[in-house]
Amino acid sequence: MSSGPIDNVFRPPYEYATVAGAMAIAWPVLKWPSLFLFTPLQACAAATGLVGLGAWRMVQADRVRRYRRAVRELEPYAMYPTEVPWSRSTVFLGMGFEWTARHTQRMTLLAQPENEHLKDPTPAYRWARAIERKPDAPAWLTRLTTSDSSWNPVRPLPPVGGNPALHGVEIKEEEIHTALGELNNHMMVYGTTRVGKTRLAQILIEQDVARGDVVIVFDPKGDVDLLLGMYAAAVRHGRVDEFQLFHLGFPEISSRYNPIGNFEQITEVATRATGPLPAEGQSAAFKAFAWRYVNVIARAMSAIGERPDFKKIYAYGVAIDSLAKRYFTDWLDRKVPDWRDRFNPFPTKEQKDLVQKAEKNGRDVELLLLAQFFKTNGYEDAIFDAIASVLANDRTYFEKLVNSLYPLLEKLTTGKVADLISPEYEDTQDGRPILDWMSVINRGGIVYCGFDSLTIRDVAEAVSASMMADLTSTFGRIYKHGSSYGMSAKEGQRRVRLHADELNELIGPEFVQAANKGGGAGLYITGYSQTTQDIEAKVGSTAKAEQIGGNLNSIVMLRVKNLQTAERLTSQLDQVRVFTRLQASGVSDTNDPTEMADFASRNEDRITTEKVPMLDPSWLMKLPKGQAFALLEGGKLVKIRIPLPLPATEEGVPANWGQMLAQMRTGYETYVASNPDEGLTMEGTGGGY
Repeated sequence: MSSGPIDNVFRPPYEYATVAGAMAIAWPVLKWPSLFLFTPLQACAAATGLVGLGAWRMVQADRVRRYRRAVRELEPYAMYPTEVPWSRSTVFLGMGFEWTARHTQRMTLLAQPENEHLKDPTPAYRWARAIERKPDAPAWLTRLTTSDSSWNPVRPLPPVGGNPALHGVEIKEEEIHTALGELNNHMMVYGTTRVGKTRLAQILIEQDVARGDVVIVFDPKGDVDLLLGMYAAAVRHGRVDEFQLFHLGFPEISSRYNPIGNFEQITEVATRATGPLPAEGQSAAFKAFAWRYVNVIARAMSAIGERPDFKKIYAYGVAIDSLAKRYFTDWLDRKVPDWRDRFNPFPTKEQKDLVQKAEKNGRDVELLLLAQFFKTNGYEDAIFDAIASVLANDRTYFEKLVNSLYPLLEKLTTGKVADLISPEYEDTQDGRPILDWMSVINRGGIVYCGFDSLTIRDVAEAVSASMMADLTSTFGRIYKHGSSYGMSAKEGQRRVRLHADELNELIGPEFVQAANKGGGAGLYITGYSQTTQDIEAKVGSTAKAEQIGGNLNSIVMLRVKNLQTAERLTSQLDQVRVFTRLQASGVSDTNDPTEMADFASRNEDRITTEKVPMLDPSWLMKLPKGQAFALLEGGKLVKIRIPLPLPATEEGVPANWGQMLAQMRTGYETYVASNPDEGLTMEGTGGGY
């Protein structure tokens, strides 16, 4: 064991020679003490000392051996869902260690040419894999070489790819926990497809359910393992009655949900309905016009006591006359009870121009007569003025201005999805429950939201964005009015754990508000994304992406595919000093006849220091599957291994889920097959989870 500045744990274990020598001498000393001029008592003492020396050096040699082995492979790490530890004050992430300058030093040592061979498979391992590839290999031999037993020296390593040495630089692991309060500042998980994001989500969700938290999962693509794990956790912890499923791809068994039906301010309806419309360049003006049109409709509907939904917004958007007439008559009934006695629904000769205008603009004559009656009598109302400004335009011209809105609304109101996201609240024949976020929070619910974005991308993006805006509005009300808002009795604040897969598909202006203010209302966000560019592309600028990233303080980074994403973590770390050894030699001669020596030589090892990044970004691009670096608690860097899931039964899965689960599996497998780079498994030495 080195006592110098460089602790080279990857050198050959020379201590074994001392062990062999000490043990070889201990027995003769004890057996024939006179041969060594010892008394029996002295021989016992000497033999004991030699055995102790051998044991001490054996411990040192074994430490070096374990480090050299960990460079190539790690012990498998797996657990059943019931074994996932949970606490009311901390969050379990996996097994690992705190990464310090010492580990950066070891990675530097491992990069030296003399240590390169440690990463390569042994000759026996390569021989075993070569035998298994042969079609005529004896079955009994391949059974032996592929046996997953600790006694098998050539057992296959997990196909997790990457560089196992990134975890092998430390052999003393412990459970990694972070304070639950830290997640109030939210967490971001980065990683390319199929490297362990879903498994980490399952572990976090298992703990959330066990703690009794409100759990909400947004899953755009639809991961069947995530859904099953979430439902099984609810069953295990006695919360199955609190579980609620929403899935755009399977309306028959999904809860119904109105993304624009609940709001604090009526303007939220127009914001959610027009949110997916493009807003770049000239499209911004058309989006603003569509927003105003929907806002007029929503204000009128709210005033007459009608709950907005996409079906009604679309119907009134195409033909606003019926809504306008209802609003005018409702307002007059409330404000001017005798108006019907003074209103003539039939046009007179003096109103010939009004009739021609109605015919030209495609408007209802009686509606324009009502509008004229309203103005003539000097009645004032803001909603009337807004509707009147719409009616003053030619219908054809007006439809051209809001034309970008109709294709979106048509997609949202076609097929079975229409009844799912525009539910009839009074329909007692429909047994599907209705999803309401305030109700979910008050009763401590567990909600899985699948958006089927692989099949109906436009609808999925529109509904998921509206749902996020609705959820943000709900937390805004809680933040504004207190934790007991919406409850019949005063209760403590509930913790809400929101897991958002493919976060870039859910991000909108409202998300920044949720991240900023949600913590004060009990919202803990964990977002999952493949790259930082995904988020930047969605929000449209680097500055906005950085603003969002600044609200997600804790970072967990699995294997990523590009340098910019890796630097999202490494740029926040300090540089450290590492030691390097430089071998130098020289020779000099002399012409002095009085000197006996003709030349002098010199050989030396120089130890120097240099500053390097604590974590090289390229290392994050070489992580094995199921391994990650995490930046927690304001700057603490840890290296973690996420436990593999051991087989578990699909506990209590509802019978009517069978077709849905089969289609979700097929759909996701097809997606991975059509995107092979995202599901790539790097063959090589591997390294256990």
